Amino acid sequence: MIFGIAWFAMMWFGLVMVALLALVVFVLRRKHDAGDERKTTTPQQQSEARQQVLEKVKGMHTAVEGLRGRARVKALRRHMDSMSDGLELASEIRPSANGAPKGEWVIAPGSDPNRRILYIHGGSWVAGSPKSHRTITDRLSRLAHACVFAIDYRLMPENRYLDGIIDCQQAYRWLLDNGPDEKTPADFVVVAGDSAGGSHTLGLIAWIRDQGLQTPNAAIALSPSTELMLTSLGSRANLKTDAMLGPTVEKLARIPLPLLWWGTILGMRVLPTSPTVSPLRGDLHNLPPTLIHVSESELLLENAKRYVAKAQAAGSPVEVETWPDMVHVWHLFTPLLPEAEEAFEHIGEFLARVELGVPYEIQRYERDPKTMLPEGGVR
Repeated sequence: MIFGIAWFAMMWFGLVMVALLALVVFVLRRKHDAGDERKTTTPQQQSEARQQVLEKVKGMHTAVEGLRGRARVKALRRHMDSMSDGLELASEIRPSANGAPKGEWVIAPGSDPNRRILYIHGGSWVAGSPKSHRTITDRLSRLAHACVFAIDYRLMPENRYLDGIIDCQQAYRWLLDNGPDEKTPADFVVVAGDSAGGSHTLGLIAWIRDQGLQTPNAAIALSPSTELMLTSLGSRANLKTDAMLGPTVEKLARIPLPLLWWGTILGMRVLPTSPTVSPLRGDLHNLPPTLIHVSESELLLENAKRYVAKAQAAGSPVEVETWPDMVHVWHLFTPLLPEAEEAFEHIGEFLARVELGVPYEIQRYERDPKTMLPEGGVR
């Protein structure tokens, strides 16, 4: 029972600057492929799209309903992998070769092999795979003109939580010197991940700093878990509005706190207070430019904002952008959700600013329905 509980408990200068901002917008528009142009949608179409997404989320819960232990984990993994069935991807999917970390390359047409993104998938550290997240990795490869390496890190309960961490660390070291075709140094490196993978992303950039390795040009965390202390989630206002995580957390909230605490420790074999699993509790100085996306309706919102506030106080260029009424990691539902496409466009803007060296503090746009530029910049 304890292990079953643990698996669920593992579930964020004046004219010169103006000229640079104008250049950012110009670069972004040049980078947009013809297939990426925004299609206008009516309010009814947007509502229907959101309803379809909610049905998909309910389908995930239905797929594991009534199952326990390893049977539940296997069903969740099958369901998540099936999310990529029938996708029309622009990118080439290439499994990693012998001697490389386990994973796959996602390479959009025109991608520069020396521009690389390490992507760390979500799935509560027990599910998910490079296949389940191809909607995201394909989109990232296209917008960044980069080759994405999606790491297939070891999952629990077959492996320790720390085994997955080690896999991500080794993959980053390897990616610095290895492209999809040959051994060459990277010119541009990004670390990105969602949910549980977002937690790994935030932990990894701190580890990279401490190891003195080449700093990534940027990091991106989508709806990340920033702290594993689940004891307060059951009382959060967003418990009822989080369609993805809310039902599971609501059940966890009924478990006595000591049992929940020890179940988490036994399942993950690490203290929930450790910065390894709770990046919010770590040293957040001297981090690379980092972008966090989170929905205003999800349970991880508060902790994501706390992480950003602490990082900014430590002098790190970390920023957050929020979207109303979106499910956890709504990016998975591109191109169905207009807001998912909007989020990817914002990621493209962020990466363009990083490459041009534009400080995040000066990002002050108003949201425009045509260009979908971010409202208010850092929130």
